[in-house]
Amino acid sequence: MKNSFGLESLDRRIVDQLQKDAAISHADLAERVGSSPASCWRRIRALEHAGVLTANVRLVDPEKVGRGVNVICNIRVRSHAREVRAQFEAFVRTRPEVMECYSMSGEWDYLLRIVSADVADYEQFLMRTLLEHPSVGGAASHFALSTTKYTTALPV
Repeated sequence: MKNSFGLESLDRRIVDQLQKDAAISHADLAERVGSSPASCWRRIRALEHAGVLTANVRLVDPEKVGRGVNVICNIRVRSHAREVRAQFEAFVRTRPEVMECYSMSGEWDYLLRIVSADVADYEQFLMRTLLEHPSVGGAASHFALSTTKYTTALPV
């Protein structure tokens, strides 16, 4: 396995633990990774400076905030011209219901993960917003029936 960004074993243990609980105290983190709190603090700062560690966030349960429907939506743009793609990507960045957007190879141009309250809510977004965008040529929607695995933690 390639040692990305020059991460040492202790750095990897720190990153692993912080992905599980970003609010952990330096003392508890140090105990879990077998180091001192001061060393953990210095390593966390170095990892932040290197861009390995970015934002600290709290994950929200989508069901509890009325966004329990996950839709995977494939998008085909009308043209592959740079300005058309840039328009679409700028539009997607402004839409709070679009959780993820990937430029894809293959038959479809983009893959979106969209959260909505229910099917009617998604239909409103699809028909009145997404398909109305001038760069969108077509879409195919797939509704997630359940979640088998969801994680934000990267293997380190």
